[in-house]
Amino acid sequence: MGIDQSVLDILKSLYYYVVNMIVRHLDQALAQHFEKYKEVLVLLGARQVGKTTIVKKIFPQADYLVVDNEPIKNALERYDPAVYKQLLNANSDFVVVDEIHKLSDPGRAAKIFFDQLPQYKLIITGSSAFNIKNKSSESLAGRKIDYHLYPLSLSEYLVQNGLENALSLLPMQKLVAGEKAERVFKQYDHREILNNILIYGLYPAMQSHPSDSVYLTNLIDSVVFKDLVELSLLENKSAALSLLKLLAHQIGSLVNYAELASKLGISARTVKRYIELFEQSFIIFTVKPYSTRKRDEIAKMPKVFFYDLGLRNALINNFEHVDTRGDAGQLFENFIVSELLKYNYYGNFGYSFNYWRTKSGSEIDLVLSRFGHKTIAVEIKSQQQRINQAFLSRYPESRMVVISRDNYWV
Repeated sequence: MGIDQSVLDILKSLYYYVVNMIVRHLDQALAQHFEKYKEVLVLLGARQVGKTTIVKKIFPQADYLVVDNEPIKNALERYDPAVYKQLLNANSDFVVVDEIHKLSDPGRAAKIFFDQLPQYKLIITGSSAFNIKNKSSESLAGRKIDYHLYPLSLSEYLVQNGLENALSLLPMQKLVAGEKAERVFKQYDHREILNNILIYGLYPAMQSHPSDSVYLTNLIDSVVFKDLVELSLLENKSAALSLLKLLAHQIGSLVNYAELASKLGISARTVKRYIELFEQSFIIFTVKPYSTRKRDEIAKMPKVFFYDLGLRNALINNFEHVDTRGDAGQLFENFIVSELLKYNYYGNFGYSFNYWRTKSGSEIDLVLSRFGHKTIAVEIKSQQQRINQAFLSRYPESRMVVISRDNYWV
């Protein structure tokens, strides 16, 4: 017995209502892409950050070709425009190819759509592997515009949970404008929300799996290693996992390739390559030192941060409450740096992110710089503390800001 059409209509309406409640900073940029550009829209990001959800919301009438579907994959692997056309609805304007990196030559497939089927506007979603495959970037040179989707920002989290009415880029806007953060009364418990995010992170699925450590632990294989293993990019998965765990233990700390290599029994070159792969997979990001080549400034070793703290805590199997942890300060620093990175990207602020440290130990957690604009030195503290004046003494034209748990959301 089939389902009544009226029930199907209600379920469909409910689905679109729920999807449209999932607002993201990228919504407008994606919706306006084909008004501004003819190039392929490429949406990249780690697995499970919501790429398919946002594309289905913005382009609900598009034809969807899911490469996970074996017949679809086989047809696309023929690299024949006549075969591609048979897969599509002649009345469709948009075509979405989901997980295109699973093809042997994703760039070639995308190039066929762009060059030989120009009546269709092409949208590609994929994890980092799309760019890891060098052939793809060469095939689409000058034919694509990339967009990056990250785990939720705090603003997206608050809006999706009905705690705020509209998305905001205020933390970055106020930082750039030099506005002093004033304490603002909120109807919700900001401290408790922050404590939960520091432990369980901001992957969209955590909205329906709140405080679910089992879900996060299972996410490690599907998010971190699935593409890298499928592409045979990790010749030693065990060493790669051990490396990622070591990096998880030292968030916000300097990365010494030789030291990590010695601990793992692999070469420093392999350590560096694996870290680059983790970066390309949107699992971690590195922040390089700020230096004007003064002799006592550290100028080489990067710091490492995770895009999502829930995944980081799953790697080290520690979901203890913030108040009982020895790494609470590191968690807060990682949270602030990753939040500002998201707002900087989504708002097109254009700032470079660095840290500053001298060999004698003076340090600034984050230095934001942009040509023609005042450099901003950011101290990130779990609580208000005395400001380190060493950077201002050396770079008096810069501006110092302290971000703490008392003012981070304003």
